[in-house]
Amino acid sequence: MSVTAAQGFTAAGIAAGIKANGNPDLALVVNTGPRRAAAGVFTSNRVKAAPVLWSEQVVRGGEVSAVVLNSGGANACTGPRGFQDTHATAEKVAEVLSAAGTETGAGEVAVASTGLIGILLPMDKLLPGIGTAAAELSAHGGEKAAIAIKTTDSVHKTAVVEGAGWTVGGMAKGAGMLAPGLATMLVVLTTDADVETPVLDRALRDATRQTFDRIDSDGCMSTNDTVLLLASGASGTAPGYDEFAAAVRSVCDDLARQLIGDAEGASKDIRIEVINAATEDDAVEVGRSIARNNLLKCALHGEDPNWGRVLSAIGTTKAAFDPDALNVAINGVWVCKKGSVGDDRDLVDMRYREIRITADLAEGSESAVIWANDLTADYVHENSAYSS
Repeated sequence: MSVTAAQGFTAAGIAAGIKANGNPDLALVVNTGPRRAAAGVFTSNRVKAAPVLWSEQVVRGGEVSAVVLNSGGANACTGPRGFQDTHATAEKVAEVLSAAGTETGAGEVAVASTGLIGILLPMDKLLPGIGTAAAELSAHGGEKAAIAIKTTDSVHKTAVVEGAGWTVGGMAKGAGMLAPGLATMLVVLTTDADVETPVLDRALRDATRQTFDRIDSDGCMSTNDTVLLLASGASGTAPGYDEFAAAVRSVCDDLARQLIGDAEGASKDIRIEVINAATEDDAVEVGRSIARNNLLKCALHGEDPNWGRVLSAIGTTKAAFDPDALNVAINGVWVCKKGSVGDDRDLVDMRYREIRITADLAEGSESAVIWANDLTADYVHENSAYSS
């Protein structure tokens, strides 16, 4: 049930007419309390969409009563008019919920948008759609909400983890522009655990750092990335931090893997594990460099275990390593040993969807895992035709 798996939440997803094809394009998630604690992380892109600028302010208040999300338009690079439209969207949500008996201020409404950059939203369709969505709010509406935020996604993405008397649920959208920067997509997470805002913030940042920040499909950072975690406290249960943080991370990890699995045009999911690094930062930097090497991504699409391109990518980083001590394995075969030829590359079986690359820096004991995809003609086609 996605974002409505936890008690204290209702959701809806409708077709408001924002998308020309008539597909669902507007989602509403409402926290019915009793607690309305919230935390969020957002894109670190210096070009930020109006909804990001608005929601950053909302989250600073520590309470979020509702989240309204639209697909079909990013409302990014739209100037003062775009920010006014975001404000109007939040005002409309507050008005509709208050009229229905849930007193809400616009400053408690987070807004998220996804779609083409540089296009003003059709407010004559979006604002009436909010009323329609509010009328359809349901404790079983999580799946419809997840469907409504899809853009180039081929499937909707949800995840749930059950705690001891409490739950964490979530939904995500994303299939392109997946690259690290605090968050990398639109995600709404919910929990009925009785958790205060500082704890939510810590758990979300810890989880994001190790999950969403470590998927890198195409090296392109979005202007709209938003990840929100809302707590209703409806279960009346206050779990310990470690237990709660583990559940949040598990949901984020599940959603992150679904994002990679649905990346635009991809035919291979690439798990890059960097081991024996001097620091975790070194391991992440090396993993990210490997993930963004287009020559390697093309080779892996062609099922060519071209380990030379792995070494080339490692060599562009500032990480500590000795070139003559590097080791690389592809699908368990150590094709490079001590910076030179290793086991027979013909032993590498690359027929299956998942490819595992292990890069051994031989400098310490730290490690990190980055997920990426291959580079395909389908990816090029989809992104060349996207605006049409």
